[in-house]
Amino acid sequence: GYFGSGAISAIPTEVRARGFKKALVVTDPDLMKAGVAEKVLAILKAEHIACEIYSDLKQNPTIENIKGGVEAYKNAHADFMIAIGGGSAIDTAKGVGIIINNPEYADVRSLEGVAPTKNPSVPVFAVPTTAGTAAETTINYVVTDVEKKRKFVCVDPHDIPVVAFVDADMMASMPKALAAATGMDALTHAIEGYITRGAWVMSDMFHIKSIEIIAANLRAAVNEKCPAAMEVMSYGQYIAGMGYSNVGLGLVHGMSHPMGAVFDTPHGVANALLLPYVMEFNASAVGEKYRDIAKAMGVKGTCEMTEEQYKKAAVDAVKKLSEDVGIPKRLRDVGVTEDKLVQISTDAAADVCTPGNPRSVTEAEILELYKSAF
Repeated sequence: GYFGSGAISAIPTEVRARGFKKALVVTDPDLMKAGVAEKVLAILKAEHIACEIYSDLKQNPTIENIKGGVEAYKNAHADFMIAIGGGSAIDTAKGVGIIINNPEYADVRSLEGVAPTKNPSVPVFAVPTTAGTAAETTINYVVTDVEKKRKFVCVDPHDIPVVAFVDADMMASMPKALAAATGMDALTHAIEGYITRGAWVMSDMFHIKSIEIIAANLRAAVNEKCPAAMEVMSYGQYIAGMGYSNVGLGLVHGMSHPMGAVFDTPHGVANALLLPYVMEFNASAVGEKYRDIAKAMGVKGTCEMTEEQYKKAAVDAVKKLSEDVGIPKRLRDVGVTEDKLVQISTDAAADVCTPGNPRSVTEAEILELYKSAF
């Protein structure tokens, strides 16, 4: 990977080193309009690297978006992709790249879960524009099935982008709400990855460092657009991905996926909103790790605290950070309606992320959590 301001200038070097001829650039309409994708397109043009653009994407990418991308890739006669965007663009490129080299999965739905694909994806260069999803470093991608109103998670080591260009300049134009939501998404990855059932000493190292970075820098990155803080946030979200991609997540993600599918809630907003509620639910099953989380969040005096105190301190620190960057507090404030809570509870109970949760959970308990967050 290439890191830091101006990292995208290394794209032509990598294209030449790998002998690629033509790119399909996968991005979204907002990034085209805002001129963010243009920064990469200008570099390709200046270096005479052929490309075509596929930008017909939704914020929660759909089966149709991936099928459209497969067609666009074939029609362009491209030999690699450059994905510019948040999780949406990068996840779409992953799905497209896998299907091009494993055409037996062209229906997209068959990729759900751990798909036993035979061949690595078409090479993808990932240029993240949000400091949040870590899609550029993980083995996961998430697809929305519009027809069935559900999101499904695909887990496939064949889909990791070949190079990531983690360039804070590409993230600088994030609107405040997006910077807040994606930053809290990264914090959710770090906290869930730290307490997930599969956690171990190596993943813990990534997650604790990520929590420290995000807690110390997210406010300045969002509220002051501080370039130094944004730069560090770009690392913080990336290392969280290095951790959770190896060990899994938990109930926050299990509950946020159905919200995205049914209400089109932005993923980071859903995660940020649910995180404190699920942390409270999980407190009885976790113990000392909440002390570490509180400390990493910047809470003083955690060593002297009782178990009850440090658990509360960890949850309160997360709530305070959410509040300080303007995350809504209630599901009803983000377009969720009460009549669908039973349906999304069923979906959350079946989500691929839910079994990683440190405390076992029933569908009825999930419904209660949604209600308390509503």
